[in-house]
Amino acid sequence: MEVTTGVHPAKDALYARIKSKLLRDRRATVTLRFSYPTGKHADDANDWEKPERHQSEIMAQDSHSALIRRTLDETTYYVRLQWEGDASLRESGSHHFELAATGDVLTLAAEYLKEASEGNPAAYEYDQYHKTTQRFWSRWWNAGAIVDFSQCTDPRARELERRVVLSQYLTQINCANNLPPQESGLTYNTWFGRPHLEMTWWHLTHFALWNRPETVGQILKWYNETAYPIARNIANRQGFKGVRWMKMTDPWAGEAPSNTGSFLIWQQPHYIYLAEEMYRAKPAAETLNAYSEQVEATAEFMADFVSFDKKSGRYQLLGATAMQESLSKDIAYNQPFELAYWQYGLSVAQRWRERQGKPRVALWDDIITKLSPLPESKGIYTAGIPAGDEAPSAAFDPFDAPSGKTESFLEKCRSDHPAVLGACGMLPSEWTPYTLLYKKEKMKATLGWVMQNWNWQTTWGWDYGMIAMAAARLGDTETALRALLIDTQKNTNLPNGHNFQTPDRLRIYLPGNGALLSAIAMMCAGWDGCPDPHNPGFPKDGTWNVRWEGLRRMQ
Repeated sequence: MEVTTGVHPAKDALYARIKSKLLRDRRATVTLRFSYPTGKHADDANDWEKPERHQSEIMAQDSHSALIRRTLDETTYYVRLQWEGDASLRESGSHHFELAATGDVLTLAAEYLKEASEGNPAAYEYDQYHKTTQRFWSRWWNAGAIVDFSQCTDPRARELERRVVLSQYLTQINCANNLPPQESGLTYNTWFGRPHLEMTWWHLTHFALWNRPETVGQILKWYNETAYPIARNIANRQGFKGVRWMKMTDPWAGEAPSNTGSFLIWQQPHYIYLAEEMYRAKPAAETLNAYSEQVEATAEFMADFVSFDKKSGRYQLLGATAMQESLSKDIAYNQPFELAYWQYGLSVAQRWRERQGKPRVALWDDIITKLSPLPESKGIYTAGIPAGDEAPSAAFDPFDAPSGKTESFLEKCRSDHPAVLGACGMLPSEWTPYTLLYKKEKMKATLGWVMQNWNWQTTWGWDYGMIAMAAARLGDTETALRALLIDTQKNTNLPNGHNFQTPDRLRIYLPGNGALLSAIAMMCAGWDGCPDPHNPGFPKDGTWNVRWEGLRRMQ
């Protein structure tokens, strides 16, 4: 038996060609089965035990096609099945259809439709579908950037190249859509089918760096047209100006309640970062007109969200859940990544005003210059100020605190995301005339502490790319490579390229693939202000002759 499958690049259609002598006497047929959704956090989304909860019926049929209507609760959609040659479709059971042929070859296509009248019901031709798909991928691989590790002699290069090539393919088929993807993309269901907007940085930034900014634009269109009015209502309901982008949502930008996610804020500046990527790709009035209103509204919320502490003379970030979510109950305010991202977001929003001939906002400048510095202890930056301190300005040293509190807090500080390194790795250092919230030498010491002390089993797939980007900016190229290839469960890349996390709830994880691609692009093409424009993130020992073209410099 020989089976060839494909997915049409311009339709929601799966197609196949089957060659087998078993087809002729119906010892082999094609079956279509429809399930009810499970509604669970992490599974294949198929509940086969509730046939009474949904309906599947053939609405129309002829000699080469059939239209099946599907009804699940209040949702209705259609599946158009088309085939070539002499074949027939019959309903062989509840939600179970069987397509049988009379020859040795059967070709078919199954297309998802929102409406029965949608699409072009023209005769299906396998060769046409397959050639269209082949042409698409040929153009796709040639249009974007490419990285070639074939002339590298370091033995790690081969595995790195495998991960890079497969990650490009996986992120394209799972993330390059008109909606923010799930963290597991289209492959299976996670978090009840809801995308997480804090992951759009990892899902999208690499597309811009690999010379595919149009993919970023597709998702920003959803932000503008669908999510923007909802986000403005959320901010208004909570008593804030501007827009508050939620963490967990649905295709219609509905707000998903969560005891953690509802308080998360590190996704807020993502819109500004991604809009800036669009401007870097096309620095024109057209780009400013497309995104400036949302950039302004995003910054308005950020400026309204901070609190001024008279005792310290600094602006604080209070009442938020940190990127390092495991510390939600322990960190009260001034989380390091969020502080740095707030400074970045407001600074770039000011730049957008200047590009449009508008004056700078005085409050934003005041916040930029007076944000609290990153919390630190014993020469390294820490996860934040723990709950229970008397005032936001109070100093806290987790190494010198009472024994019980010290051990608990330190153990938690070295778990989950090493968010403090994101303040360096993910964000530029040349975008503002103001002093950054961190010192380079102290961040180097922090990187060293993380690499030596972190609890790697508690990390997530995108942490390794984030660490690598911080190491590259700090000039530690060997640590950048080590971070990308740390041998730990959540940095596993399966034979098909997917980033494995856990066997029970997260078997694949696309933010990990996106983080790898962003890190590699940065290590090859550099970043704004980078003194070495060629491969600054790789060791200069002669073993890493990485060749590339088409990559864009990171912010």
